[in-house]
Amino acid sequence: MALLESGEMYLETILILSRERSIVRSVDVADRMNFSKPSVSRAMGLLKNDEFIEIDGKGGITLTESGRARAENIYERHRVLTKMLESLGVDSETATEDACKMEHYISQKSFDAIKEHMRDRMGSGT
Repeated sequence: MALLESGEMYLETILILSRERSIVRSVDVADRMNFSKPSVSRAMGLLKNDEFIEIDGKGGITLTESGRARAENIYERHRVLTKMLESLGVDSETATEDACKMEHYISQKSFDAIKEHMRDRMGSGT
């Protein structure tokens, strides 16, 4: 299924939040992303319709298998690209911001090459 950059950002945020707390709700996503609650609510509806998330009767959000796979992929890209930029001397804040932009547009082929380069250069910690 096609997923826009904003949808990927929501999935990544849900993944990160789910590692920090047992229950993730729309309000948590809104707070983390600094978005309005109505905007997040609409996005959650779209992600649910596309079967990337499930929402229980109490508003708890969980990633489906396809949602988790997509979120893990984006989060891996974010981590590797941040490390790469930092290894080039970019300060942490700028590296994080730039990696966030790059992670959605870089091809899988280029990302795999960067990941391999980072693995060879820094060991398996990427």
